[in-house]
Amino acid sequence: MGSSHPRLPYGHRPLDSPPLFFWSPQLNAARADQIRLLDVQALDVRLSQLEHKSNALPEHAEIESLTKDFTQLRDLLVAVQTEESDTAREQTKAEQDVDQVRQRAVRDQQRLDSGAVSSPKDLENLQREIVSLAKRQGDLEDIVLEVMERRESAQERAAELTERVSSVEAKTADATSRRDAAATELDADIATATKERSVVAASVPADLLKLYEKLRTQQGGVGAARLYQRRCEGCRLELNITEVNEVKAASPDTVLRCENCHRILIRTADSGI
Repeated sequence: MGSSHPRLPYGHRPLDSPPLFFWSPQLNAARADQIRLLDVQALDVRLSQLEHKSNALPEHAEIESLTKDFTQLRDLLVAVQTEESDTAREQTKAEQDVDQVRQRAVRDQQRLDSGAVSSPKDLENLQREIVSLAKRQGDLEDIVLEVMERRESAQERAAELTERVSSVEAKTADATSRRDAAATELDADIATATKERSVVAASVPADLLKLYEKLRTQQGGVGAARLYQRRCEGCRLELNITEVNEVKAASPDTVLRCENCHRILIRTADSGI
């Protein structure tokens, strides 16, 4: 069987419905204590904002990006330095090969010039070997030049990457310095707000503060809200006439709860009641 009441917007109820669990049974607190709870709530919001700001400092993302760039550049630099080292050894080996062929050619030429070789066949073989060594020397010298070019290219890339790595390191150091300065300032603000919060919370009755802490955990950081112009500032919904009458009928010391969001509802001079 359907409800006897028409469907109403969320947060409202029929005017003839029975009283809601609008206040916390057996929990009372002086109006001044309830208003101080708003100060605690404001400080908790302030602390939440400061912590979020600290975690969301733009320097965090900047440093993360720079760190990735540094890692990539460092890996490239290591690879190029390895290539340069390998080509250096390759160049040394090629130059040694050229030197060995050159020395052998010099010895053969000296034998030829000295006239020590008298056999026509030996003379022909010696001359053929000198020609072959000359060609071999030319080929090896070409290899040396090719290796030298690769080594110089690797050295140029290594120099460029070294400069880029140094630049990223400098940028990282600057971003880290800016982050640390901003974090230090925020930490000081957090410490000040935390101390003030502790002082104000100590003046709130323990049972009221306990309820507030429980609700704050359940309600995304907001456990108490001001009733302003008949509207709960926690859920932003306006009280209907029945709810307004219940608030009017409640003792000033009664701890009220919002019917919609269940947060502690604090009455002030601006409540419109």
